[in-house]
Amino acid sequence: MLRFGDLPHLTNFSQARFAPGQTAPAHAHQDMCEVFFVEAGSGVIHIDGTEYPLLPGNCVAIEVGEVHKVVNSGSTELVLTYFGLRVEKSA
Repeated sequence: MLRFGDLPHLTNFSQARFAPGQTAPAHAHQDMCEVFFVEAGSGVIHIDGTEYPLLPGNCVAIEVGEVHKVVNSGSTELVLTYFGLRVEKSA
């Protein structure tokens, strides 16, 4: 198992579950990128105003500063496993 500090740029490794109709509000990260993997269910992710499908097996990367919002537009629970990677700011 991973221990704190094993991957120094890893900020989180989590799973999110969205009920049908549930939404994660639009937001952006200025210091990390995120990667989402769809485990089950279906929905959409809006990235900088463009909509992409979330279907089992899909993997989506969000770059630093991209505004993103997740919506469970399906009829079953949407399950996402995701992680964040801290991005070092260059001088």
